[in-house]
Amino acid sequence: MPPSVVVLRPSAKINLTLRVGLMRPDGFHEVRTVLQSIALADVVSLSPRGGRFGLTVRGAGVPEGRENLVWRAAEHLWHAMGRAGDPRDVFVKLDKQIPPAAGLGGGSADAAAVLLGLSQIWGSRLSRHDLRSVAADIGSDVPFFLQGGTALGTSRGEEIYPLDDVRRLGVVLIKPSFGVSTADAYRWHDEPPALVPRPADGAEPAQSRQVDLGWSTGPIALINDLEGPVAARHPEIAAMVQACLREGAIGAAMTGSGSAVFGLFPEPAARRAVERLRRPDWLVLLTRTLSRSEAAKRLGV
Repeated sequence: MPPSVVVLRPSAKINLTLRVGLMRPDGFHEVRTVLQSIALADVVSLSPRGGRFGLTVRGAGVPEGRENLVWRAAEHLWHAMGRAGDPRDVFVKLDKQIPPAAGLGGGSADAAAVLLGLSQIWGSRLSRHDLRSVAADIGSDVPFFLQGGTALGTSRGEEIYPLDDVRRLGVVLIKPSFGVSTADAYRWHDEPPALVPRPADGAEPAQSRQVDLGWSTGPIALINDLEGPVAARHPEIAAMVQACLREGAIGAAMTGSGSAVFGLFPEPAARRAVERLRRPDWLVLLTRTLSRSEAAKRLGV
């Protein structure tokens, strides 16, 4: 008998590294990225009910229609289970806490949570491998959120290889008043250097820094190949990175295609930094890294 209501808390992510390679024949870029779950999370509630599939969203700037990845997750899973027509018999309520258009993966995290929740309610017999294939068809980041923690993503980002958990760190997120679309960030990355705006004085991206994540292999450099092109159009990105470093971050960078920036701190220092970084035009949030088991538990895995 399916559960009456399934409540899941999909966690956001940051990209500790993001290296961008050549354009693929399918229009995506080859990427190599280290992804990390953080405690900032949405709340997804799935309620069985007769009739058409439905979705309601609490949170500004997030669509409720078929352009939402939650709809795509429901449609892809429904058809992967061999069912015809539109998905039905479940109503999803999405309470957004992860800022959109920020590079934090909120839409992909919600889609992964809905795949897992609907699998319970609809009684899916798909294997984990098949579910990962469905996730990859929805979006490049979605397979990562089925497991979370720390992982390497390759190909277009959908091939996921678990890594050792990083040590527990405080994470300060700064989201400016603007968003950045993934398409724009990659288009700017691909433009000839002559077309890239010159950064204003003091707005150059920070140099990568070696950060101790508690790995036996040693420190890792925080590098995001999209940060420079995005910061050239939005100098505030570089200003936010530099602000985190001035407040004592052991490393800071833009996450994903932006527009959010993260700073990594020992947890007590992160709490102090949040207060000093607040500005009227910045959304500043305090969170922390999550282990793989912590991220999975929030998804009932």
